[in-house]
Amino acid sequence: MMKNKILLFLFLAVFTTTQAQQDLYNLLVGTYTNTCENKGIYTYKFDVISGNSKLNGSTVNIQNPSFLALSSDNKYLYAVNESGATSATTSFSYDGNAGKFIVLNKQATKGADPCYVITDDKNVITANYSGGSITVFFKNADGSLTDAKQVVQLSGSGPNKERQEASHLHMVAFSPDYKHVLAVDLGTDKIYVYDYNADASKDILTFKGSVSVKPGAGPRHLTFDKDGKYVYVLNELDGGLLTYSFVKGELTLVEDTSVMAREYKGDFRAAAIALSPDGKFLYATNRGEANTISIFKVLKNGKLEFKEAVSTLGKGPRSFVIDPTGNLLLIANQFSNEVVVFRRDKSTGGLTDTEKRISVCQPVDLLFEKRL
Repeated sequence: MMKNKILLFLFLAVFTTTQAQQDLYNLLVGTYTNTCENKGIYTYKFDVISGNSKLNGSTVNIQNPSFLALSSDNKYLYAVNESGATSATTSFSYDGNAGKFIVLNKQATKGADPCYVITDDKNVITANYSGGSITVFFKNADGSLTDAKQVVQLSGSGPNKERQEASHLHMVAFSPDYKHVLAVDLGTDKIYVYDYNADASKDILTFKGSVSVKPGAGPRHLTFDKDGKYVYVLNELDGGLLTYSFVKGELTLVEDTSVMAREYKGDFRAAAIALSPDGKFLYATNRGEANTISIFKVLKNGKLEFKEAVSTLGKGPRSFVIDPTGNLLLIANQFSNEVVVFRRDKSTGGLTDTEKRISVCQPVDLLFEKRL
């Protein structure tokens, strides 16, 4: 009898430990480093059940690693370094479980102030805001980067003299089938579509076409639905939220709505956009005087139904991320120097404060490792 109790105890102990480990995910945070003491990139052990987090490691003296991208095997990390004419992309060997970052190399983006980065097994691509350009790097076998293999320079302007005096690339994104790369230009009110030739030696990106949004709208970020049938585009300057169908690289407008509630009259600057893991809800952050995150239900025809706008409980919400289980939503409040953790109702999309916080200087980008 005693032997059976001991075996049961050992089984429960092992099961509890295993379950607790399964609830932990590695969370990466990219930051700005110019205004407060900051080491650059941080990694945390994050519990997707409780919302608790524990610092597990960081880089050392990496300048403005605002946006991040992980390789498909989680072994290599890429970060843009926003620093004007000397801007670059840094590659790291990365061990999330140990919380270790090792710099492999750093390559100039040849375009000022890169503000987004994506990667697949072949290439790393950045969107360069001040440079108005897209840069493509090849990846070496050890995860490091070659010199820039292609720089796509764009030009033009928009009616907003302060923000649209020139082309300002704000994001690049792969289509779900990796046949295309989309680029969002805040400065010229355009969304560009490129054919993606991953193995090409020279013209990795070849221009396919573009669509224009309303003059002065300032498109900033976009996201695809999981099937690649619809693209949702968030405009920073006018708060527009656009739905496009996407067929063979062609964008066709389906709906033009607003990220803000109709009764809202204050200043805003839309920031980030993402769908829930099940694709049933869309979320978008709003800065300026708003400091909210808007929640939309996704309808069967790809259109959106506004549900509510919720305070982000901080200032300057930038990127946000939903954990892989869909339980929690984390928002990087840049100007209040913390990440706020919300519990997410999977049936309604609604958010409630868990009262869990991650204190970090100027958080910008949040990224969970994928389970392999």
